[in-house]
Amino acid sequence: MQNKIKLIEESLKLLTPRLKACDICPRNCKVNRIAGKRGYCKAGVVPVVYTAFLHRGEEPALSAAGGSGTIFFSGCNLGCIYCQNYKFSHFLEGSLKSPEHLADMMLKLQNEKAHNINLVTPTHFLPQILESLHIAISRGLKIPIVYNTSGYEKKEIIAKLSGIVDIYLPDMKYIGEGLACECSSAADYSIYNKEAILEMYKQKNKASFNGDVLMSGLVIRHLVIPGHVTETAAILSWIKENVPDCLTSIMFQYQPYYKAKLISQINRTINLDEYNRVVKLVEELGLCGWVQDFTQKEDMAGVYFNPNNSL
Repeated sequence: MQNKIKLIEESLKLLTPRLKACDICPRNCKVNRIAGKRGYCKAGVVPVVYTAFLHRGEEPALSAAGGSGTIFFSGCNLGCIYCQNYKFSHFLEGSLKSPEHLADMMLKLQNEKAHNINLVTPTHFLPQILESLHIAISRGLKIPIVYNTSGYEKKEIIAKLSGIVDIYLPDMKYIGEGLACECSSAADYSIYNKEAILEMYKQKNKASFNGDVLMSGLVIRHLVIPGHVTETAAILSWIKENVPDCLTSIMFQYQPYYKAKLISQINRTINLDEYNRVVKLVEELGLCGWVQDFTQKEDMAGVYFNPNNSL
């Protein structure tokens, strides 16, 4: 753990000053967050947490028997129109947390037998999170760190997390400009996403387990969007060709949350034909990981999370 502390200190020296003209994510807003300015993610300098708890609805190797120690940060640098966490990702609902308080949350989750610390949407608060991790690890945090991201990341920033993050859990949402622009106002998503995932794979190209619990590795999530199975096929083919030893998590839990109901093509859930086509493709490609059932429990969505559960 001493090596991890040293790596965090080195990364903090490089990343914290960037908040003065923030360019931590591909939005490159260049606002001075230390002076109170806010960019696309709407975040200030102090982390905002919506809720934190032992999450039993993540991938089986993350939640396992004890649950994933999940911390949901408010705000987002991507801002998808169909986001199931829109209450806090778009509107920044939540509570301000000092580095010390955030470190306490991590240690409490570990004490509750969490298998990992699962940082959900951490990108825009990365320097602050690293500061909290420094405190928590110094005080005995030992469980794996999960970087749970939309995938809209810079390769150079992900490189600074080498040796710090144990499990990368990025989305791979889009592979073309059209859907990325329409749904997330990020025509360049795929460019940055691919570069970031290749860097993650460079760091974590082999998964390691302790029994049924994932301890290290790369898990790529893909949420299938109605009417866009062709996009899914292209994404899964890219994964097979470029990061073949990663784990994949294919998700069918899409619901037309937030503003998605305003777009007719995606104002519905996945149908059985789409589900079967994607499952067949996963089998043909021989991808390893998890495929969600066709019928999902909707109560796992962020709109149903109770902020009062927070530590």
